[in-house]
Amino acid sequence: MAEDLLPSDPEWVGPYRLLGRLGAGGMGEVYLGRSPGGRLVAVKVIRPELAADQGFRTRFAREAAAARTVSGIFTAPVVDADTEAPQPWLATAYVPGPSLAEAVDQRGPLPPGVVLTLGAGLTEGLQAIHAAGLVHRDLKPSNVLLADDGPRVIDFGIVRAVDASMLTQTGVVMGSPGFLSPEQAQGAAVGPPGDVFSLGLVLTFAASGEGPFGAGPMAALLYRVVNAEPNLSGVPEQLRPLIQRCLAKDPASRPTAGELLVSFGAARQDPEWLSGLANWGNRPDLVIAASGNDAYRGQGGMLLGAPVDHAHVEQAVLPPGGTLLMITDGLVEDRVSALDDNLERLRQAAQGRPGESLDAFTDRMLALFGAREDDVAVIALRRGPAPAGHGARAGQ
Repeated sequence: MAEDLLPSDPEWVGPYRLLGRLGAGGMGEVYLGRSPGGRLVAVKVIRPELAADQGFRTRFAREAAAARTVSGIFTAPVVDADTEAPQPWLATAYVPGPSLAEAVDQRGPLPPGVVLTLGAGLTEGLQAIHAAGLVHRDLKPSNVLLADDGPRVIDFGIVRAVDASMLTQTGVVMGSPGFLSPEQAQGAAVGPPGDVFSLGLVLTFAASGEGPFGAGPMAALLYRVVNAEPNLSGVPEQLRPLIQRCLAKDPASRPTAGELLVSFGAARQDPEWLSGLANWGNRPDLVIAASGNDAYRGQGGMLLGAPVDHAHVEQAVLPPGGTLLMITDGLVEDRVSALDDNLERLRQAAQGRPGESLDAFTDRMLALFGAREDDVAVIALRRGPAPAGHGARAGQ
């Protein structure tokens, strides 16, 4: 979810008009941008202090060139870059959807069938990366986005060609401590098997809500990654054999991405994905998105923080028959605080009526919130697929 731009943020990066902030990482800031043709992109801009380092510029240029060679359904493609700009930047296709880290934090572990589909998609993404002669080196839950049609591997921030010369000193640990392979934790050379180990860690997190080596200081985590056996007690039994193979300490004992794809294909009896689930954790039947600086979550409903636009309407994952309302610039705090009390009334009102137009629906929503038309800038509606046995409902 994009946040408001700060006063210090640029309005444009290259040809892209910036709409909001998506996050920040070790390299710099990540923004939501729009191309002249209207396409949404994620724009990564490196920090000024790094831009002044010619060695870092060289590394960034190599990474940008390497990332543009990767293609695949389950990766976010690099669509543009300027490595010679005063602050170099790289743009990737924008993927509307929460990260795996956000989804598990908000809704709990994924069902086993979804984890298998997730694993197959991520494995195919890694296969595309490895086929280009690259290694991701930083696969973790925050670098996995959950789109409506499957997962996407993102942020090739420290991807490096396997045969490229070392651009960091030997022994420097790069990546996220809780999701490193043993060889990476020891500062040794890392190849595709390192990504497979990280995949096992990511799938453990998706299935159980925590990593197999626990939490704690970086030194303790790195020690356990190298020396301790993974704790898979929270992982459903049907998923453990696949994950255990990924978490072999010896890189040579881990399966390749191609071998894993065969195993995932055999394990998935009925492929499931989030858009097809009626129940997952505390997923709401009604999702309410409105502008405002504070995130709000009520029983069965969710208010998403500002800014909200049509991309966020498309981002919401709805259960069959679920409803999403987007109301911007019109909900004041007292109305928001009353949503819990009015939730059942709101849910019933949002069902739609036979033959009702969106304008008529909007009028009813305005009346429900006690708002005037000039209080509300935009109202949009999207519904999930009708539950089994029900026809499409008005307003879809």
